[in-house]
Amino acid sequence: MAIQFARNNSTLYAIQVEQLISKENIEKLEWLLNGKILSEGSITGFYKGPRREMITPWSTNAVEITQNMGIEGIQRIEIFEEVASENVAHDRMLEVVCNGLDQQIFTIKVKPEEIQHIKDINTFNKQEGLALSEVEVGYLEGVAKRIGRTLTDSEVFGFSQVNSEHCRHKIFNGQFIIDGETKDLSLFKMIRKTSEANPNKIVSAYKDNVSFTKGPTIEQFAPARQDQADYFEVKKVDSVLSLKAETHNFPTTVEPFNGAATGAGGEIRDRMAGGVGSAPLA
Repeated sequence: MAIQFARNNSTLYAIQVEQLISKENIEKLEWLLNGKILSEGSITGFYKGPRREMITPWSTNAVEITQNMGIEGIQRIEIFEEVASENVAHDRMLEVVCNGLDQQIFTIKVKPEEIQHIKDINTFNKQEGLALSEVEVGYLEGVAKRIGRTLTDSEVFGFSQVNSEHCRHKIFNGQFIIDGETKDLSLFKMIRKTSEANPNKIVSAYKDNVSFTKGPTIEQFAPARQDQADYFEVKKVDSVLSLKAETHNFPTTVEPFNGAATGAGGEIRDRMAGGVGSAPLA
């Protein structure tokens, strides 16, 4: 495994390869990156780029493009920008500023931490901000007794995420008992009852995480046929409008920024799942 560098002005590409790139593939990469493959195995200066532990979405797409071009053996490509000093502003969660780049920039030297056996789940919950309720803490303590051992930190943390409100909607779909009286409707059923009582212009609701209402009749400018080359025409189309809210945030205790990005992706996915021909506009 080796690192080869390519430069485009102040931008440096670090390319992780199984073996040195052939002359033919160098020409392809230089065309693709609009840069020059360097012979040096290390670079001096200050560069801002992604943390070694986190392969960026850009890298994933770039590697796939090289594979489609017939360039084999590339494991990772990341972008580093030359900066004036190591004190330049950067996102410390996602980025680092390196004083020189060498063959070790993607090498992870951190050893896994030792497994912790959690004897006091309630204290661990508060210490790590897991937001477990008293009922959940009691449940986990009961699990530990049943299996005859203490739970590990990974098990407690995993439970806190899998059993979170985002994943389970346990409050949203929970049964209400008020002053000792069990109510017929959960919070979610109460919300759904409004559309059941007054459907008005609703076409679809509470399916595929998105709802649709009747929209205006619009003019569509498109080819007369979609399966072959054809003339464009204008025709009237009865539209529907999608409405939704997104709860996904990865969750925020793990990674708030990329969590929000997955939420945006969920918005688009759910609308597209609603029907053929859907088009997210805003």
